Amino acid sequence: MPKTIIVSNRLPVKVTKQDDAYILSPSEGGLATGLGSIYKQNDNVWLGWPGIEIADKHDQHNVTQQLKELSLLPVFLSQDEINQYYEGFSNEVLWPVFHYYASTYAHYHQANWECYQKVNQKFCDAILKVAKAGDTIWVHDYQLLLLPKLIRDARPDVSIGFFQHIPFPSNEMFRLIPWRNELLEGMLGADLIGFHTFDDVRHFLSAVGRLLPIQVSANIINNGERAVVVEAFAMGIDDKKYAELPLQPNVKAEADLIKETFHNQKLVLSIDRLDYSKGILQRLQAWELLFERHPELITKITLYMIVVPSRDQVPQYKELRDNIDKRVGNINGRYRTLEWSPIQYFYKSFPIETLSALYNTADVCLVTPMRDGMNLVSKEYIASRIHHDGVLILSEMAGASKELIDAVIVNPNNIQEVSNAIVRAINMPKAEQSRRMTLMRQNVTKFNIGHWVKIFMDRLNEVKQMQRSMQTRHVSNGTRQSIINRFAKTHQRIIFLDYDGTLVDFKSNVDQAKPDDELYQILDQLTSDPANDVVLISGRKHENLEEWFGHLPIYLVAEHGAWFKQQHTHWHKLGGMSNNWKQDIFPILETYVDRTPGTFIEEKTYSLVWHYRKAQNGLGELRANELTNTLKYMASDKGLQLLPGSKVVEVKNMEINKGKAALTLAEKKDYDFIIAFGDDYTDEDIFKSLPDSAITIKVGSNLSAAKFYMRNPTEVRDLLKSLTVTAQVDS
Repeated sequence: MPKTIIVSNRLPVKVTKQDDAYILSPSEGGLATGLGSIYKQNDNVWLGWPGIEIADKHDQHNVTQQLKELSLLPVFLSQDEINQYYEGFSNEVLWPVFHYYASTYAHYHQANWECYQKVNQKFCDAILKVAKAGDTIWVHDYQLLLLPKLIRDARPDVSIGFFQHIPFPSNEMFRLIPWRNELLEGMLGADLIGFHTFDDVRHFLSAVGRLLPIQVSANIINNGERAVVVEAFAMGIDDKKYAELPLQPNVKAEADLIKETFHNQKLVLSIDRLDYSKGILQRLQAWELLFERHPELITKITLYMIVVPSRDQVPQYKELRDNIDKRVGNINGRYRTLEWSPIQYFYKSFPIETLSALYNTADVCLVTPMRDGMNLVSKEYIASRIHHDGVLILSEMAGASKELIDAVIVNPNNIQEVSNAIVRAINMPKAEQSRRMTLMRQNVTKFNIGHWVKIFMDRLNEVKQMQRSMQTRHVSNGTRQSIINRFAKTHQRIIFLDYDGTLVDFKSNVDQAKPDDELYQILDQLTSDPANDVVLISGRKHENLEEWFGHLPIYLVAEHGAWFKQQHTHWHKLGGMSNNWKQDIFPILETYVDRTPGTFIEEKTYSLVWHYRKAQNGLGELRANELTNTLKYMASDKGLQLLPGSKVVEVKNMEINKGKAALTLAEKKDYDFIIAFGDDYTDEDIFKSLPDSAITIKVGSNLSAAKFYMRNPTEVRDLLKSLTVTAQVDS
């Protein structure tokens, strides 16, 4: 039976050494809770680093056996690997760049990158020892960005999901990393890539589209033979656990003690791990400003600030901790009275029962990171508010702000705004508190950790089904052979061929896409068989087609059907159509050329084409959408058709249609074999117009009315060559 393998940098246990023995204690993290429903079932397993160096082979064996009983599989790392892969590359390149601190904290060392590669391979080797065909592997977070591709290359027969728990930066920030392409390619080994927010999805797709020669369409990336889907899945928490904790007697007792201690004050709670991305110093500035602007609040409000120790031996974190200590000391020194301190500051971690008591009693929870993937503290606070009161102040830079829209949302850089939000929160009427909290609690309950796991795994299954359906439509060995066999048995054939993107690759300069010797040879061989009628049907000008193919015994159709030429005759133009509309459309296209460097207009007999192949990536697409919206009503009034193509927008007479031209030719004889190849929006008219018995093949995409698809012109040429060989053998 197929199994699921969860992979993360750290295992969901704490391993500590006491005397000569290693002690395991379960982690209380949200990820461990949510994935517990998966890795503890059947033969499923969670693979990761135990969090401590265990060098002795005997000790490694013993710890492996202990972990095995918990469905856990360790990857042992040396101290050097921990220093370079984890502290070095993961936390000195990826963490600062992904949190927009590249200029301040990022250090690009080649040795750390090489170690990052080595450790990702080490994880892959451990997975390959247990992975079998049909298994599902779910890789987590930024420490393992290369792992999906490593697994894919070794085991193409497994399902791979990847989820990133921190933000993904904008393309401008991400491209600063020297090894950016390798990181993207590593992630694209997955079938489904998940982020917390749509912003992260957008940034990732932008980076892929701009840095890699890969086609991105909506949220689907065509990576060779596979479609990779990228989506947002907002992570939740174990809401039931946080709702039940305040009802426990020990938590109630602790909550009562907190209420008694702060009985005449409003209590504002802040909980963070020590990190520069959490906005702790800016929050303290806002707290100080609060007392400067509102001296009446002195002795009436207290900030209960917990900072959980993290990497405090690293210089920048040690400096941050020192600055927090100084700032807290200054504020307390300035405003403290005998009975009251403005800030109760704790640099330590607390048990979950104490946190629950604080969540349940704090009037306000202040969550203001400068950048955060999700931030689960905000959700834990909401789930703990079983009386539907309290106020959440939430940074717009946290992923949670996209869901918890009934929080008081602030820009953490705006100290005045944060300070005002605190005043607003402590004065908020109970009815408004209840309205906001009720809505947010419904959200946290519905989109809990179990829901997050389920929708990700369900979507991964859907993606695999979609990939399988695409594979059946791809003209691979079986399908290809059946086409060849059918071709060999027929005696009256018509072959429709588009040109750009179908027989030749696109070029940045449209005039460079001239036919090569191989293409001429293929066409010569096809036309040498009297059973074959070959039709080259293109959007190009008839002058182009005449220059390149006028000497061949093939039927030529130019400008989508506006011009046509039978073998060894003259060109004919479709009659009875007006060009008067051009005088209205041309000036509009000219304004888009003026506004968009690298674009130009091509005029054909009955159409105008705006090309943006040379425009800045992204800007061309933006302008094309804008142009289409600008023209759509005018086009419909004038009986024109808008054709968005590959890096072009074409405006043409409605009567001109590749489909009509193809159907007219297909009905001229009693053909027993019809095949059509095309890559563009305009070719869809051909696919739709031909009879059901026709073989229709879309090139470069599988989203089409065509029955089959091929990846590129090379595959098209290979099939055409096989048909010519078959025809020769048959004759």
